[in-house]
Amino acid sequence: MKIAPILLCCISLLCGTQKFVAQENTKTDTVPKIEKFGLRVGVDLAKPLRTLIEDGYSGFEVMGDFRVAKKFYAAVELGNEKKNWNEPYISAKTSGSYAKIGFDYNAYDNWLGMENAITLGLRYGFSTFKQELLSYRIYTDNPAFPTETIFAPQEYSGLNAHWAEFILGIKTEILNNLYLSINVQLKRKISETEPENFANLYIPGFNRTYDYSEFGVGYGYSISYLIPIFKKTAPQLSKVE
Repeated sequence: MKIAPILLCCISLLCGTQKFVAQENTKTDTVPKIEKFGLRVGVDLAKPLRTLIEDGYSGFEVMGDFRVAKKFYAAVELGNEKKNWNEPYISAKTSGSYAKIGFDYNAYDNWLGMENAITLGLRYGFSTFKQELLSYRIYTDNPAFPTETIFAPQEYSGLNAHWAEFILGIKTEILNNLYLSINVQLKRKISETEPENFANLYIPGFNRTYDYSEFGVGYGYSISYLIPIFKKTAPQLSKVE
């Protein structure tokens, strides 16, 4: 009966000694991680390139985001587009401006000294534009009567559209504070005003529309520069044996 308390005391003493030795052999290094907070401004490179290579299109977009928390960024895009639409049965022009506002969430955990991002974003988009119907053909399924093309330009101004947009993007810091990024967009129309007897074929900021579908798609790649306003130091603890 007296042996059990003695053994228990020895085991406790041994465990305590091992824990003390382990604590002595483990050193905690504090590595400071500096995180930048500021305004990042840029331009979409896809639209000027599309302006050069695509007939009947011109456009530009400027963008900006501001880091409001460790993982969240407030974001905005402003742009203007013009698009000529030429189809066998219709010819039209669209021009207007748009704005998108929302936020991005950075789902990427950077290594020390890196400032890259994989972002998931939501936007509310709004566009004001006009449509100009240049010509159209009257449809007929009677072969005895040839299709007639009507040339009677009509302009419809004061049109608008609203949509929600989901964005998946990647940002890479190529130089100090200079970023290249690429993104894909899935859009869903909320509402739009349409000309009388004529559908919106293209909405600035939303892109092409489709019959019987409220969804649209888009893409972009951009260059941007971060203007640091302040920095925060977040210590990172690492164990060294």
